[in-house]
Amino acid sequence: MSATVTNPFQHIVEPLDPKDPKQQFFNLSKLGDPRYERLPFSIRVLLESAVRNCDEFLVKRSDVESILNWKQTQSQTVEVPFRPARVILQDFTGVPAVVDFAAMRDAVMKLGGDPEKINPVCPADLVIDHSIQVDFNRKSDSLQKNQDLEFDRNRERFQFLKWGSKAFRNMRIIPPGSGIIHQVNLEYLARVVFKHDGLFYPDSLVGTDSHTTMINGLGVLGWGVGGIEAEAVMLGQPISMVLPEVVGYKLHGTPDKLITSTDIVLTVTKHLRQVGVVGKFVEFFGPGVAQLSIADRATIANMCPEYGATAAFFPVDDVSLQYLEQTGREPEKLAYIAKYLKAVAIFRDYNNVSQDPDFTQVVELDLSSVVPCCSGPKRPQDRVPVSDMKKDFDTCLEAKQGFKGFQVAPQHQNTTVPFQFNGKEYTLSHGSVVIAAITSCTNTSNPSVMLGAGLLAKKAIESGLSVKPYIKTSLSPGSGVVTYYLKASGVMEYLSQLGFEVVGYGCMTCIGNSGPLPEPVVETITQGDLIAAGILSGNRNFEGRVHPNTRANYLASPPLVIAYAIAGTVRIDFEKEPIAINSEGKEVFLRDIWPTREEIQAVERMFVIPSMFKEVYEKIERVNERWNSLVAPSDKLYTWDPKSTYIKSPPFFDGLTKELQPPASIKDAYVLLNLGDSVTTDHISPAGNIARNSPAARYLTSRGLTPRDFNSYGSRRGNDAVMARGTFANIRLLNKFLNKQAPQTIHLPTGETLDVFDAAERYQQSSVPLIVLAGKEYGSGSSRDWAAKGPFLLGIKAILAESYERIHRSNLVGMGVIPLEYLPGDTAHSLGLTGQERYTVVIPEQVTPRMIVDIKLDTGKTFQVRMRFDTDVELAYFRHGGILNYMIRKMSES
Repeated sequence: MSATVTNPFQHIVEPLDPKDPKQQFFNLSKLGDPRYERLPFSIRVLLESAVRNCDEFLVKRSDVESILNWKQTQSQTVEVPFRPARVILQDFTGVPAVVDFAAMRDAVMKLGGDPEKINPVCPADLVIDHSIQVDFNRKSDSLQKNQDLEFDRNRERFQFLKWGSKAFRNMRIIPPGSGIIHQVNLEYLARVVFKHDGLFYPDSLVGTDSHTTMINGLGVLGWGVGGIEAEAVMLGQPISMVLPEVVGYKLHGTPDKLITSTDIVLTVTKHLRQVGVVGKFVEFFGPGVAQLSIADRATIANMCPEYGATAAFFPVDDVSLQYLEQTGREPEKLAYIAKYLKAVAIFRDYNNVSQDPDFTQVVELDLSSVVPCCSGPKRPQDRVPVSDMKKDFDTCLEAKQGFKGFQVAPQHQNTTVPFQFNGKEYTLSHGSVVIAAITSCTNTSNPSVMLGAGLLAKKAIESGLSVKPYIKTSLSPGSGVVTYYLKASGVMEYLSQLGFEVVGYGCMTCIGNSGPLPEPVVETITQGDLIAAGILSGNRNFEGRVHPNTRANYLASPPLVIAYAIAGTVRIDFEKEPIAINSEGKEVFLRDIWPTREEIQAVERMFVIPSMFKEVYEKIERVNERWNSLVAPSDKLYTWDPKSTYIKSPPFFDGLTKELQPPASIKDAYVLLNLGDSVTTDHISPAGNIARNSPAARYLTSRGLTPRDFNSYGSRRGNDAVMARGTFANIRLLNKFLNKQAPQTIHLPTGETLDVFDAAERYQQSSVPLIVLAGKEYGSGSSRDWAAKGPFLLGIKAILAESYERIHRSNLVGMGVIPLEYLPGDTAHSLGLTGQERYTVVIPEQVTPRMIVDIKLDTGKTFQVRMRFDTDVELAYFRHGGILNYMIRKMSES
């Protein structure tokens, strides 16, 4: 917005440069309030947004006062609005968002409104990076083949997105083959400071991907939200958020010369999990921060969802400006970025203690204490020092089934199974590596670990080492810049020789797009019931995510990915055992080929240069010829194709009226699923392959498709019929009704075991409401709006859990599904709930935030739970039946 007289803070608007009076800014230093300089830097960004957007309607003067008074109000559940400067989307979440926008235009027109009011009012960038799979690897033409297959599979989706870029204003599409959303954001899309409509203001954003937090490493405040909430922001609604506590994370000391940024982030992740930072901001400070590159900071900020915080903020400093220069940003922009941030006191000197603000609490990490490590085998917070990997895996084999256990009988723990591959005999055993992927923006954005992997590959080849041919190796960089500097520095050829060919520019293995394993490998794993391992430089390793046949998955730095690929197993102690015997029969240890930080930095200084970034990003929007030649319609209303299995008008707005219906109690609901702790969005709404025996497969087959054309769940998020059938379709779903892992449940009225969708359909035919029982951290993992939309379509009216992941709870609210939470000390077990009961949730006419309500069972028992509508705005969405209904009614008013 431009500065107008309606803003009560108009008096602090002034030119940044007296020579250019038309370019102004809200000078927060002129507030004359001593509380401002004590605020955490991340809270100052929230304050600036509130001051600039204050209109006494959506943003009030009292909101500004609440933020200024952060030190007193942070622990009091004070709600404030926040208007991010922009929105970023990837295609898995972007397609359903554009589908919703298209359907909302239809709905607004039906209610007599102007459909073109459904239009982004702030910049929205959509990066297509989630569609490409590792179908081909280890060949020089793998990249081209994978990209061709990606386009063939997804032509219809891409055509739809191209329509969206024409039909909606302020929407830019970054074509497939360009890179990973968060790396492209870091290297190209980030403004750091906006210069727009006569005003300077801080860059900030929300994104439809939980790892949007990566941009905080560059000093841009941002976090992941559900696609539903992002759509509201794009339509001009502020985010309603509880003013967060801010944990100050002090870094000091110097990391050992053999340590990578991945080791640091895995250490930070475990530490902050223990501290407990869910729903809080983390802000980094201290002299140790100044030693970290922007790529290092971005790696730490990227894994923010894994330690549970909302954002992990590194305020802008001189290192940030050097990075902007290195990545080819114009000198004129660098000048006003520095001048503006210094003028509003949001520029940081990490060695200046007097700049340290107030924090809710302070925790510290001595960087010299960090050791090489991995995380796994099933969760990113379960850090394992590399020196303990062998012992830890052996312990997991024997331990009871769980996050750190596979419950393999002692007599089977050393099972080996021989098999033939390409005419040679090999053996697999528990812990054998079958996937080794250098993947994910977490690490591929970081030249130090990528060049470290390249230098390790070079030394490995020179030492006569190789990777067994049955291991599925891949390299999927986050941008074309990575390939540029790997080739320029001469290490690409060594990566290729070890099998790490570039297979695509996208998320790939990190999100489960790992493609098929060789059939002999799958048969051997199945025959021996083996706990095979995947090793990847990603940020998530939940069960069933990476590949159905790798039950153990470890996150590791790119150099360690190569090391474990060469070793062929995770059951190795690199300090005591050789990584391999080379072609001359000599033992080679990991320490013999591991590059030091000094070696890596020398190569980085020489080969990671601004001209590379400029050359790659100048042509990013037009480099993909197939995208350029794609023809898409230009009508403002989308013409839905009833034959399409990718894009379908969703039923969310069927029967929507202008009049509000009062909220009703949920009466005599059956429990569809009885779940435990840490049910992830991957369990609720898988993104990977569509199993051939699933309800979604049966639906696609009925539409004339063969299994080779099924594609993935993620690619079909524009079709509600597929996604409803894919809800709770993860083969690793553990339902207490069955006491085994399966995407099934018991239809309680008949006692039949059915696929979850089929059971839900039976209940819906009988007009019976449903609920789900769950434990702690329900909905952890990726920000996936279909994990809320799917349950809504199954007829689930409420979830009753011990606790929720932040974004998922917000998504449930956005779809009108009630998030209920047990009161402290209560659990399903302590209350004696079996899930066989029928549940009535008593909802009064007058509902208030975080209200306690009664649940009555058909057994006569009554207990109380909290309704997790945390703010008045969330209650407004609930009364309307969800955020999208709210927006449609609002847009239809005039």
